[in-house]
Amino acid sequence: MKMLFASDSFKGSLTAVEICDLLQEAAADIFPDAETVSLPIADGGEGTVDALLCAMGGKRMTTRVTGPLLMPVDAQWGLLGDGQTAVLEMAQASGLPYVPAAQRDPRKTTSFGTGELMAQAIRCGAKSLLIGIGGSATNDGGLGMLSALGAVFTDRQGKPVPPTGGALADVCHADFSGLMPELAACRITVLCDVTNPLLGATGATYTYGPQKGATPEICAELEAGMKHYAQVVENTIGRNIADFPGAGAAGGLGAALGGVLKATLKSGIDAVLETVRFDEQLKQVNLVVTGEGRIDGQSVQFGKVPIGVARRCAKANVPVLCICGGIGAGAEGLFDVCESTIQTTVSKPMALSEAIENARTLYLDAAKRLFRAVRIGQKLHV
Repeated sequence: MKMLFASDSFKGSLTAVEICDLLQEAAADIFPDAETVSLPIADGGEGTVDALLCAMGGKRMTTRVTGPLLMPVDAQWGLLGDGQTAVLEMAQASGLPYVPAAQRDPRKTTSFGTGELMAQAIRCGAKSLLIGIGGSATNDGGLGMLSALGAVFTDRQGKPVPPTGGALADVCHADFSGLMPELAACRITVLCDVTNPLLGATGATYTYGPQKGATPEICAELEAGMKHYAQVVENTIGRNIADFPGAGAAGGLGAALGGVLKATLKSGIDAVLETVRFDEQLKQVNLVVTGEGRIDGQSVQFGKVPIGVARRCAKANVPVLCICGGIGAGAEGLFDVCESTIQTTVSKPMALSEAIENARTLYLDAAKRLFRAVRIGQKLHV
């Protein structure tokens, strides 16, 4: 029997790499003669760099960039084994955890560091960028990111505006002639699982601004500035940057990446699975084990890792075991995707803190329970 392990991380407790190691340990105990392949997976969020480096090989890089509060931070990224593909997580440069709760105000944060990270990857030889844009602290419409890449935004007096969300209303002119020339030949793929437009009730500001510290009054101010900024950019490049699905992702970074830099916005899990050549890895596989910290209806609706994996397994007629920390309403939607089942790691009622503290033991035990059930199934003769 050949098994493929392709799980997402359990946020705050187990990385995808650690989960694959635990599955290897469980398989060695229950199926000592089985062939196993580990393929840590992510969907563009936390752990994407780790997962792709493990699957594809390459170098982990660290670059000092401008953080969301305009202070330096050290951001990690990956240059994959081909030497031409870079994997970046926006949260490493411009993430919400860099902003203390008491200081959260998206008028004062910037995506400048994300642009610096992109520029460094290109200078290191990357011809293709995979950018996960979850977990941002910003609502600057990508103004900061574009500025770091060479764009110039000026006010009525012709002076450069600060690269923050609060400066959007002051932008009167946008000049993209100074963008890094290498960008023209660089393929940019944005790992994005939201479809929000840039503006309006379902746009960047009103949907995600409050979790970044925006009060209703701040949201109104930011929305007005974003609308003005989007119009200035549209007048400059001759393309609408506000209305396409995903434009509102990461505080409007999606608008700048897709609308200005002509990046491709793709489902995070689909882009990752294509990068690691998942369909090729499925050949001769009898069973796939996947999972995430919690599976529920949103996992199904937004095509999170277990669903993305299951869809490809369905095409190859390979059954799927899903190990998760918890199950919520709607998780049964997985069963409609392919032949599959779900096993939780928790073995009794317990607090989340207890589950996190004992994550390794709980996961290993759950994997062994599930593999034992598979072994019983192999012995049934109907």
